[in-house]
Amino acid sequence: MGSELLDKIKENASKRRKTVVLPESHDERILRAAELLLKYKIASVITLGNEEKIWSDTKKFGLELSGIRIINPEKSELLSDYVNIFYNKRKHKGVTIESAREILKRDLFFAAMMVKEGMADGSVAGSFASTGDVMRAGIQCIGMPEGISVVSSFFLMIFPEQTYSFADCAVVPNPDANQLADIAVSTADNHKKLTGEKPYVAMLSFSTKGSATHELTEKVIEATRIAKGKRPDLQIDGELQFDAAIVDSVGKKKAPGSNVAGRANVLVFPDLNAGNIGYKIAQRLGKAEAVGPIVQGLIKPFFDLSRGCSVDDIVNTSAIATLMG
Repeated sequence: MGSELLDKIKENASKRRKTVVLPESHDERILRAAELLLKYKIASVITLGNEEKIWSDTKKFGLELSGIRIINPEKSELLSDYVNIFYNKRKHKGVTIESAREILKRDLFFAAMMVKEGMADGSVAGSFASTGDVMRAGIQCIGMPEGISVVSSFFLMIFPEQTYSFADCAVVPNPDANQLADIAVSTADNHKKLTGEKPYVAMLSFSTKGSATHELTEKVIEATRIAKGKRPDLQIDGELQFDAAIVDSVGKKKAPGSNVAGRANVLVFPDLNAGNIGYKIAQRLGKAEAVGPIVQGLIKPFFDLSRGCSVDDIVNTSAIATLMG
């Protein structure tokens, strides 16, 4: 199932003929991923950096990158326009023209402006940069759509028989009820985009339907109420324990009458402690293939990678970026 779903995602990406920008050209993994994206026509590729250095590295690593587009942010004719756009967007925060120019020379911010301005359909970064740096560029340049209060992430957790979406496991440490509701809605929509399945969203807790009373469960109950109010078209239920969410017999016993219990495929964790631990247990002990983190909540795709990512991770994330644009 794992390779089947990822193959389908890459096949769908190749049909769309989108462009992805990979800013961290100094990382060998990025150049190797670019080669595969071009070879299999998954996406057109733009990379950022010093052209001579990139071609030198291409030769050193024995890569074939014909068809790639290379832009040096410091020398690009786009820089002046991007500086003005960023300055006007951020001057209320004390940004000057001079500081805007220095900021836009950075590969992450230049890539984010390319996505904002439609020069690329998505960006994938973070093999070298921290999550905080990637998110800062995305939020400041691209921004969030109306009605979404938080930038978050999810992982596709691919098991042999079933694919789940786990959220948020990488970005938001302690979401409030409104943010948790937005995480649920965003993840449900993106789960459907990538898997084609109808989402069944479980708002996870250590309690099922009042089996325990605590302020931690109250946040999940409130988030469930808000999410249902925002999107009555979605199947969302909570609070549910993990076993009640995914095991049919347990769901029937603990949450009779629930449309989600026992069949959940979107699992929303109450905070980053639970989410990060949960996905890593599923990955390391459950042998799930973890694809992500996939950033959501921005107007356009600007994705973060784990710094320990593989070349395949970069290719898969790039393919997903082209489908979520």
